Amino acid sequence: MNRSVKLWLSGLLLAVSVLVAGVPALAGTRQAGPVVVLEVQGAISPATADFIIRGIDDAHDVGAQAVVIELDTPGGLDASMRAIIRRMLSAEVPVIIYVAPGGARAASAGTFILYASHIAAMTPASNLGAASPVAIGTGMPGGDRSPDADGPGAKGDNKGERSAGRSSQETLAAKAANDAAAYLRSLAELRGRDPEFAEAAVRDARSISAREALEAGVIEAIAPTLHALLEQLDGRQVKLNDGTTITLAIGQAAVQRVAPDWRTKVLSFLANPQLAVILLMLGVYGLFFEMMSPGAALPGVAGIICLLLGLYGLHMLPVNWAGVALLALGMLMMIGEVFLPSFGALGIGGLLAFVLGGLFMTGPEVPKAYELSIPFLLSIGIASAVIIIGAGTAAIRSRRGRSVIGHEAMVGEDGKVVGMEDGMIYAEIRGENWRVVSTEPLSVGDRVSVTGTRGLKLRVKRIEAAHDGEPPVAASPE
Repeated sequence: MNRSVKLWLSGLLLAVSVLVAGVPALAGTRQAGPVVVLEVQGAISPATADFIIRGIDDAHDVGAQAVVIELDTPGGLDASMRAIIRRMLSAEVPVIIYVAPGGARAASAGTFILYASHIAAMTPASNLGAASPVAIGTGMPGGDRSPDADGPGAKGDNKGERSAGRSSQETLAAKAANDAAAYLRSLAELRGRDPEFAEAAVRDARSISAREALEAGVIEAIAPTLHALLEQLDGRQVKLNDGTTITLAIGQAAVQRVAPDWRTKVLSFLANPQLAVILLMLGVYGLFFEMMSPGAALPGVAGIICLLLGLYGLHMLPVNWAGVALLALGMLMMIGEVFLPSFGALGIGGLLAFVLGGLFMTGPEVPKAYELSIPFLLSIGIASAVIIIGAGTAAIRSRRGRSVIGHEAMVGEDGKVVGMEDGMIYAEIRGENWRVVSTEPLSVGDRVSVTGTRGLKLRVKRIEAAHDGEPPVAASPE
């Protein structure tokens, strides 16, 4: 074998060895694609869940190296939080939670989402925790208790009576707390984070700063900016749900920011019980006015649209549909007050049913910002009663009353025959000359009264004959 062939074979073997050595690195490192950043601020709602889930799906479709969720939330709905976590756990790309900007927090539901992430990071002036579930009644662990309840001075019999009296509420509260604590602890164990703080965040509503979280092993990084975070995480290995280990190469990756679009903003706007109730009422108003004035079209169309939007908003929220049914019953009873002589019984009963339905509609899992307060329900109920009963009563009276315009308004009016021409008889009624017809002969000067209409003519009858008028003429043909 000559020298040139040996050199060619040596070069070929060297190239093959380099390629083989580089295959593992290429297989475990995402060297192409941007870093997708999702901006999440405010309460965790169905709109937030939809935005994050679609964001993760889109990031996978474009071949992103990682998804960074910039999070700043006071908490939110349990169902929405769990939907987000389920998608994060099954994500095909690493999901990084970054509590930012400075002063941001990941409280309540935000703490659960942070624990579920592949990598958790915070800005220096941020905090997380306070993940206790909303109290159901009283007796929540860590909540207010009577000074001597179960205390050193409590007697055995009294203690037993108190326990029996509190058993139902405390059982519900304990179930909620135990479920939340177990869920957060399981996430901590899955990601190798501190389970002790997870337990304390739920049971004692404990919160910690970013520095304390890093020292306790709750988060993996603290970074003042997103760019600093990406450089800090460059080269870190992340294990996905399918067992694949990814080595991040995001130090110099392009950043693709995704802000909430119009769809998310509309869903956020609708996912509010207060707005849903207002839309339902507007829908009822529109349909009611359409019923009172058939053919108007606009009130009916607007009412149907508002009604459907209100129902869609309630569909996205964890509401008690028995409360919604009671609220609808209250509206129907207020409408019934217009048509039935109940002397206010239906109206008052409808207002009471409306308020009670609104109170029962939202459960304890709905954040305080979404609760329907008694003043709000009373104001909406009273306004609805006034609008529906007032407008309906006025409409019915106007239907039953005499017409005040057109030919019909002339019925019952008196006038005087003032002339006859070409077989037509003219009478002055209300200062205007009208063509009249009658079944009896009339003469100029006769006093007549309008009994009805016939096209553009008035039917009249004579009530007083003229003494010096012209001779009677034949009745004008009907």
